[in-house]
Amino acid sequence: MTFIIILVVIAVVVVWLIAIYNGLIKLRNRVDEAWSDIDVQLKRRYDLIPNLINTVKGYASHEKEVFEKVTEARTRAMNAGTTNEKAEAENMLSGTLKSLFAVSENYPDLKANQNFLELQRELTDTEDKIMASRRFYNGNVRDFNTKIQVFPNNLLIGMLNFKAYEFFETAEAEKENIKVEF
Repeated sequence: MTFIIILVVIAVVVVWLIAIYNGLIKLRNRVDEAWSDIDVQLKRRYDLIPNLINTVKGYASHEKEVFEKVTEARTRAMNAGTTNEKAEAENMLSGTLKSLFAVSENYPDLKANQNFLELQRELTDTEDKIMASRRFYNGNVRDFNTKIQVFPNNLLIGMLNFKAYEFFETAEAEKENIKVEF
């Protein structure tokens, strides 16, 4: 009888370990999928930026510094490694794109250019998709990190070699209130 109880306890522990491990694998794959969704949208944005710059250059060729900053920010974002580096680089790229659109405000012919308007619309659509992908990624990161931090899972995480993911966060500068002056 004692032997059967020991076998049952061992079987329950093994099933419990398998369930925890499989649940963590499932959540990790969801986080990786969510990161892939962000990557797809970022690639789309990277592809749109050169076309946008070339269109603006045709009207505002003397705005060289703005073009260089956008190109530099794009390159930095494309080459970023970790999640934090990627988030920082993407936030910098968003800021430089805002300055590019601010430059376009000084050129009425550019604002009326159909190609520029279409690129601007596509870029805005892509930015919206990036935000949605970030939310999806961060939600999956939250779920995964919670799963590895709760008891009793946290006792096994070291043995199973799972590590917490980093959130894709907004830069502090983007969190500040916008100053409106009349």
